Amino acid sequence: MKTIKRSLVALLLFTSIIGSKLVNGQESDTTRYDAYGQKVHRIALTAENRNGILVFESKDQNVKTWFDLRVNFDGAHYFDKNTMNALGDGLTIRRLRFAMKTLLYKHWTGEVDLNFAGGQLDVKDAFIGYRSDIHKYYFKAGYFKEPISMETTTTSRYQTFIEEPFMTEFAPARQMGINFSKWDTRYLVVGGVHFNDVENLEVTTYSQDINKASGTDEGYSLTGKAVFRPINKDNKLVHLGVSASYRTPKTSWEFPNTYRVSLRDMTNISRKKFLDTDDIPNVESNILLGGELAASYKNIKFASEYLLTKVNRKEGFENYQASGLFASVSYLVFGGKYNYNIEEGEFSQVTRGKEWGDIEIALRYDYINLNDTKAEIMGGSANGYTAGITYHVNPNVKFMLNYSYIDHDRYASGKGKLFVGTDIDGELTTDYTKVTEAAGKGGDDYGMIQARIEIDF
Repeated sequence: MKTIKRSLVALLLFTSIIGSKLVNGQESDTTRYDAYGQKVHRIALTAENRNGILVFESKDQNVKTWFDLRVNFDGAHYFDKNTMNALGDGLTIRRLRFAMKTLLYKHWTGEVDLNFAGGQLDVKDAFIGYRSDIHKYYFKAGYFKEPISMETTTTSRYQTFIEEPFMTEFAPARQMGINFSKWDTRYLVVGGVHFNDVENLEVTTYSQDINKASGTDEGYSLTGKAVFRPINKDNKLVHLGVSASYRTPKTSWEFPNTYRVSLRDMTNISRKKFLDTDDIPNVESNILLGGELAASYKNIKFASEYLLTKVNRKEGFENYQASGLFASVSYLVFGGKYNYNIEEGEFSQVTRGKEWGDIEIALRYDYINLNDTKAEIMGGSANGYTAGITYHVNPNVKFMLNYSYIDHDRYASGKGKLFVGTDIDGELTTDYTKVTEAAGKGGDDYGMIQARIEIDF
């Protein structure tokens, strides 16, 4: 007992001496320790609300951390009374995003972006980067979007329409990889090597199962893009872009050595997929080729893209080819301005023309063709016509309303599950070979109206 008492007295005396040293030695105001007992370097940060975004930044701007949250409340009504396939109206939380981003020691960047919509967790971005604003280059590694399609790489918060055009289904979006970009006022070049998708449990389970079963390599992609801006000054912009990607089959797909294009009609609420190639087997690789033409002048913007996918199959099997495009024009009614990010090669947040906001009106034409008669793969084709109006209330809130009309061909049957016309007996059929309608008349066509309330903060 005496030993314990002496030990406690000694501990208290030691603590008192150390505390006195920290105060008298002037360490108490500047020194802190982390949870592992290591001395840490302290930097004072100032908290600010910048256009609704909470930002913590050091005085020299070499350290910064900020939050990026986004919620989309969407609703849709389908005009399906005269259609062959019933479509269900509804409401949903389209996006529920929580992201934290940081700049450390002037050059190092990091980001974690998660999506909780639909009652499940999806990883949207998770990467580390090193950037130089003086020399205008950026290197990053982790999980992020591949540089294919300006429409795909543009954050959803700045897209003009509620949903992306048909052709973005060819673009790979986010994959694990490493990437390097270099830019200046007139140009942007970016390229990298990418691997598997790790967005959620489903795709990672596919990879783990095939790895365990057969030790299959997960596949890779070599992707690059070049942008030339012959005009970029005085609120005038012309953007010309080309992109390409060589891709081997990924184990994050449901079936190894396959390729599939399957998509909804520019809506998230109806779950029907009219356009679907089904799984194309015996795939060795595929090549993506893209082109972009965009321009803006003050409050007018034009954007268009084309994407072609060429699927190379094993000897004895016919190769497959599909393509898509879109063209859009938009206008800020009350004198706002379209802004452009030269580092990313894409349009960013608009500048509102009035203190109370601005109204944006927009039109878009879409086309996709998944039919390849030579390969005997008929996934369907479609035209899409969309008119939109957006009220930009402030930098954080907007209300969107889109009307779209979708025109399918007779091959758009969702792998033979959806009606595409009538047979000789006047009965609905899912088999395009039995459709009696004249050429150009088969397929299910319909209109829909969609609305969104969005807040970004």
